[in-house]
Amino acid sequence: MNLVTISGPPSSGKTSVILKTIQALQQRGLSVGVVKFDCLYTDDDILYEKAGVPVKKGLSGSLCPDHYFVSNIEEVVQWGIEENLDLLITESAGLCNRCSPYIKDINAICVIDNLSGINTPKKIGPMLKSADIVVITKGDIVSQAEREVFSSKVNSVNPKAVTMHINGLTGQGAYELSTLLYDETADIDSVKGKQLRFSMPSAMCSYCLGETRIGEDYQMGNVRKMKLGEEK
Repeated sequence: MNLVTISGPPSSGKTSVILKTIQALQQRGLSVGVVKFDCLYTDDDILYEKAGVPVKKGLSGSLCPDHYFVSNIEEVVQWGIEENLDLLITESAGLCNRCSPYIKDINAICVIDNLSGINTPKKIGPMLKSADIVVITKGDIVSQAEREVFSSKVNSVNPKAVTMHINGLTGQGAYELSTLLYDETADIDSVKGKQLRFSMPSAMCSYCLGETRIGEDYQMGNVRKMKLGEEK
């Protein structure tokens, strides 16, 4: 089974891109499944079910969604193998723009939209910088000049990635993406022992453990303070 990890900011069009790409993959006779990772709520699994795609969803709740992803990815892979899938796609929202749910030697895709702001690529960390493929969506809403400038900004942040434009509504460009996702020589039966491409966001402080009071007296652990002025 092939494994592909897809992430991107909320509402960037990940699910629409995945659904259109799955249609192209199914036309080639491939069996595709999806596992959706999110924080508090998602009904994307209903969309996949309506499309006849095997799907599971996981909500991280109070945990960082990417820590939740890493803790469950091996079990997810085994589920996909039990379902006899040719390709398993994991979808995770990079809610803090610092997330990095990518694994070495596993295809990594970042979905970002043209409406997010011209400087957004610079604000996104490993989620964009370490992706193999960057999919830019909602290009039909902006001008050609804006598309080119945004694409240039993406390329300056991650010059090694393949950059593609896909319309999540019409599916234009989804077939081209589908040709890059499945490789018979890239089958895996486990991700045990594999490494992340970049370390996860780190924090272990009193607020991580449920503290709600504000002030230095209640702050313990990994705490970073702003420099607001020189000490006299």
